[in-house]
Amino acid sequence: MSGLTYDLTLAGLSVGAAAALTGIGLVVTYRATGVLNFAHGAIAMVCAYVLRQCVVEWGWPLWAGATVTLLVLAPGIGMVLERLVFRPPAMAGNDPARTLVASIGVFVLLVGGAALLWGQGAREDAPRLLPAEPWGQLGAALVLAAGVGAVVRWTRFGRELRAVVDDRELAVLTGVDADRVAAAGWAFGAFTAGLTGVLLAPAVRLDPYGLPLLVMEVVAVAVAARMRSLPVAVAVALLIGVAQSQLTRLHPSGWAAPLVQAVSTNLFVVALLVAALALPRVGTRDALPRPAAARRPVPVGVWIVAGVLFLLPLGLAGSDLHTSVQVPALAVVLLSLVVVTGRGGQISLGQAAYAGLGALFTALLAAGRFPGLPRLPELAALLVAVILVAPLGLLTGWPAISRRGLALALVTFAVGVGVSRFVFAQPYAVSGLSLGRPAGFDDDRAYYVLELVLLTAALLAAWLLRRGRTGRALAAMRDHPSGASAAGVRVPSLKLLAFVTGAALAALGGGMLGMGLRAFDPGAYDPVRSLLWFAAVMVLGADSTLGALGAAALLVGLDAGTRGGLAAALIGVLAVLVGRLPGGLYETLRTAGRRRGGTARLTDLGTRTRDRLRRAPAPATAPPPAGLTPSRAVHAQPAVTARREHARVEPPAPAVLEARGLRARYGGFVALDDVSLTVPPGAVTAVVGPNGAGKSTLFHCLAGTHHPTRGRVLLGERVITRLPAHARTRLGVARTFQQLAVFPSLTVADNVRVGAEQGRVPDPAAVERALRLLGLDGPVRALPAAGLPTGTLRRVELARALAGGPRVLLLDEPAAGLDTAEVAALARILRALAADGTALLVVEHDLDLVADLADTVHVMAAGRVVASGPPGRVLDAAEALEAPA
Repeated sequence: MSGLTYDLTLAGLSVGAAAALTGIGLVVTYRATGVLNFAHGAIAMVCAYVLRQCVVEWGWPLWAGATVTLLVLAPGIGMVLERLVFRPPAMAGNDPARTLVASIGVFVLLVGGAALLWGQGAREDAPRLLPAEPWGQLGAALVLAAGVGAVVRWTRFGRELRAVVDDRELAVLTGVDADRVAAAGWAFGAFTAGLTGVLLAPAVRLDPYGLPLLVMEVVAVAVAARMRSLPVAVAVALLIGVAQSQLTRLHPSGWAAPLVQAVSTNLFVVALLVAALALPRVGTRDALPRPAAARRPVPVGVWIVAGVLFLLPLGLAGSDLHTSVQVPALAVVLLSLVVVTGRGGQISLGQAAYAGLGALFTALLAAGRFPGLPRLPELAALLVAVILVAPLGLLTGWPAISRRGLALALVTFAVGVGVSRFVFAQPYAVSGLSLGRPAGFDDDRAYYVLELVLLTAALLAAWLLRRGRTGRALAAMRDHPSGASAAGVRVPSLKLLAFVTGAALAALGGGMLGMGLRAFDPGAYDPVRSLLWFAAVMVLGADSTLGALGAAALLVGLDAGTRGGLAAALIGVLAVLVGRLPGGLYETLRTAGRRRGGTARLTDLGTRTRDRLRRAPAPATAPPPAGLTPSRAVHAQPAVTARREHARVEPPAPAVLEARGLRARYGGFVALDDVSLTVPPGAVTAVVGPNGAGKSTLFHCLAGTHHPTRGRVLLGERVITRLPAHARTRLGVARTFQQLAVFPSLTVADNVRVGAEQGRVPDPAAVERALRLLGLDGPVRALPAAGLPTGTLRRVELARALAGGPRVLLLDEPAAGLDTAEVAALARILRALAADGTALLVVEHDLDLVADLADTVHVMAAGRVVASGPPGRVLDAAEALEAPA
């Protein structure tokens, strides 16, 4: 091995060893707690600062400072975080929404706290814990990996750890102390973070922002190990470290030189992009809080006050006004997060990248340096930059189609880091670049007026996205993506719309911010800013435009009027407490205000009495059956009445839904094996069988949420085997869910309206027909779906399905959670729908309901149909299968 190759290999092993330590810590923490610790880099930075404080500032011996930092402080931070921040969500079911926001909150809090304590300048005198040669760091990484592997494999604690990872609740029931396991995992993860920080600090600049981001860039090694395998994490880290070091030998010329140089110094970022986009996904559960109630309009008086506050800076002068011009620009950037996260329900940790691209493209266009375009005036350059950046929202929007939760968080974070490292940090893109203001708006006061105009336009765009058909579809997608797709909402297209609109707004705000500062500053669009902005929007109200305005004023005002870092520290504290503020600070204060000064409300009896007094005399009708409350009387009318209401909808064309030879697998398990059945119009077809028989898989294949490995699904003569759920809904195949799929932030009427707008036959009048048919046309129509009884929500879901004019209706255990009277009322409606020509398929465990309702019953067992025929002939076979051995 040549001397140069040997030296570069040693340097690469040193970097790879530090990355391996990060990977080990992230994997152990994730395996013990299920949390992808975004604060890992911030803990590393704090420990590096503390060691420097002990040794350089206070004059402690290196061994004493290292002992306190690594064996006391770092594990202590981990245990405190586990106990105070992450244990409450774990006790409540390990909600990924709370843990994600809390983890980012810890990151922001530690970064802001470090900036307050030690300042934002870089320190280059961090003490060196181990010699510069890589062997010490490499040995530490290998010893830690081997030690953890041995503990996990051969000790009682390791068995407990594996049990907690597999099923925390079951492990607790068997006597495992899950809290002790989680605390140990956090302590060890924080220890490895601290060790990584003190080892890296002497080789890089020690500052509150750079070191945390550098550590988080190597999260790729943990993702490549699927957050499980320590040997894979160590091997990938060492391989990337050595490869990155060896690439520095390349010195190409020509147009490729800047790109090769950027890759050679940022190979971990490339690995992060590849890991986030191509490798098996981590954490696919949703990771954003879902609204629990419909949002009420903000009082006009509040908007007037906000408008007056934003006009006040026009009376300022000098440096105060120069600072104020940043607020409207940042508010527009934060509005982009309201659109993507609050309205679209998607995680975006890379909005700073789009804001930076907006500023960069504006500067390039105004300078005449953008390839293929002439020099443009500043205002025109800003508008063109927005148009150019908007399609780039597909960088994060396209992966969002198939990702959610932590997997989407990693993708958006990776894109943000990639843009920062490969565009903003490269001299070929930003050298010698300046940015002026539009002609006539050079003065701070005039420019502030222009910003207010652009902010008003952005607010109007965000408001329009919340109104009408598109607003209801966005709310449905945010509240329940599967339910939205079943209602006919084109969820993939809507996700792309949210990300593209968010990118455009971020680009507009970024360009405004650059013109306000009169320069393109890459540091203003650092990936750490994305995490700070995301946390600020989440804690002040993700779906609140007013919250975005307040967050912008808070972030700019606190950092301008005090020592830098205070705003980040405050936002971090609120984000850590997000578990107690699920709707954001603004919504929490409004809720508290309503409770303190709540208005008088009628009881249920009072409401019914008032409605009877207001209602005009109606023709006499037969009294409702015994046991039904007045609210159930409407949908318990004779079947002929229900048929009359439903018949006003466009009559469904006769359609037969067929399954032919369906075969479906989950891994090595065969869930369906050559299943065929027919769902004819004008009849009720039922599928029954024990748990694990394949009923749900068959249902999903028919509904479009799972594609069989073999066989075909036909609607009439059309093959729909590969069509997604929303496309089938628009062809007339509607469905309901076993677990309720309603949209809690929408009212009952708007839930039904989504089905009418997105279904087979868009018909506004269908909303009122469906509400009357299901007995939802009273005061309940104006109530948010959140908090309503199960029986009412079942009717809401069925009304939404019917409002789209389906030809085939698939019902997944429609009687679940209903009492006897509600089941009887449901049976009346379903028989009436079948009599009107609708094809119904019911998957149900209630054999009495099946016997009373179905025309044909298919009995399934072990993935096959074992009996078919009239209920009286085949239900005895079903009861035999259901009976315990």
